[in-house]
Amino acid sequence: MTDLIERIVILDRDGVINEDSDDYIKSPEEWEPIPGSLEAIELLTRRGYRIFVITNQSGIARGYFDVSVLDAIHQKMLTLVEARGGKIEAIFHCPHGPEDFCDCRKPKPGLFEALKEQYGLNLIGVPAIGDSFRDLEAARAAGATPLLVETGKGLRTLKHHPDLDVPVFSNLYEAVQHILHS
Repeated sequence: MTDLIERIVILDRDGVINEDSDDYIKSPEEWEPIPGSLEAIELLTRRGYRIFVITNQSGIARGYFDVSVLDAIHQKMLTLVEARGGKIEAIFHCPHGPEDFCDCRKPKPGLFEALKEQYGLNLIGVPAIGDSFRDLEAARAAGATPLLVETGKGLRTLKHHPDLDVPVFSNLYEAVQHILHS
């Protein structure tokens, strides 16, 4: 699958890399990696993959935190990833709420399009790993290949969409193993 395309993987953040919360991740202290996620990113990095994160962060629009707090959360994530030998090349986030009707909030593919334009990438067939239906919809709309993890909102997504036609993995580490051995 990845031999014919540039080695790129797109990850959602909350529920894929870190533990999710219905109350939002509002501080660096609340950001905790899901077991195996940092190792998964390390494996991808060591195999020559470029890793990008695309994440909805409506907590900004809702007033739960501001961009400086989001930057601090992302710095913690990047520091922990790099300490393991991994690298996330860039993080794209949507600060809007669902009522803002923007083009960047997943399930719309605006952030995928921004990534594509900024880095000159072809996203056709690129694995995009998420835990929600909107992650899968955005990936598919951008031409990427959606993969679902059961962490975060993944089990809830499966319950509400039992007929999903996407590969499903217990966590990011398992999804990465699939990517590396496909």
